[in-house]
Amino acid sequence: MARLTQAQLHQLSHNFEERTPDELLRWAKETFGSRVTAISAMQESGCTMCHMISRLKLDIPVLFVDTGVMFQETLDTRDRLAAEYGLDIRTLHPEKSMEEQTAEQGVLYLTAEGQKVCCHARKVEPLLKQKGEFDCLIGSLRRADGGRRGGCPILAIDVEMNAIRLNPMANFTDEQLESYMAEHQVIKNPLHAQGYSTIGCNRCTTPILPHEPKRAGRWRHLGAMAMYCGINPTDMDDLDAQAIDLPLDLIDRILGVKTDFMI
Repeated sequence: MARLTQAQLHQLSHNFEERTPDELLRWAKETFGSRVTAISAMQESGCTMCHMISRLKLDIPVLFVDTGVMFQETLDTRDRLAAEYGLDIRTLHPEKSMEEQTAEQGVLYLTAEGQKVCCHARKVEPLLKQKGEFDCLIGSLRRADGGRRGGCPILAIDVEMNAIRLNPMANFTDEQLESYMAEHQVIKNPLHAQGYSTIGCNRCTTPILPHEPKRAGRWRHLGAMAMYCGINPTDMDDLDAQAIDLPLDLIDRILGVKTDFMI
């Protein structure tokens, strides 16, 4: 095994700025083979990414974390994507039901600290159970979503998963997203038409008013104290000094170099 740092990825991530989402998805499949997966929460960007994977016939599985308190519309969207796009969507679950968690720890999501604990248990931990199975996780984060995602890199280190995060739609604008969805009639979570700009658990997600920022409906009851769930490391961490361990030949493929052991 060898070390791969965010600093090493920086130039490659910069070079990828000119690549299309299609090109980046093909690169991921060619580079990582069966050890690449995508993650979708069944929102607009995630559904669009699922369509791209299907259209390109890349045979990349999609992970979906069902926290146990998802909107039925979200679960129905997942089922439609699997059936109509022919995708292998793998649903992950937390260890305990919300009822069991509440009986043991109370209603966690009513406070900022409790929200972190709840989100980690119900969203992050199910994903962490997949650690070691994949070297690359494809997300659908976009800079146009604002907030901490305004500077989202195309390539990032995920220390907890010991994997690379690829965001092929990082520089996809709202106009490009809307155009793609309209052109390809992408399956859309019906909650978006009901005023939900982003969609998470039914306990902590509300519609937004026209003048509000996109993430105003997430953990509204906590105000500015809570904006992200933690499942995407670029939402939470300073990645500059972070590193992961991968096989040397894989690192060479990622960086497009060949290690020379000659002196």
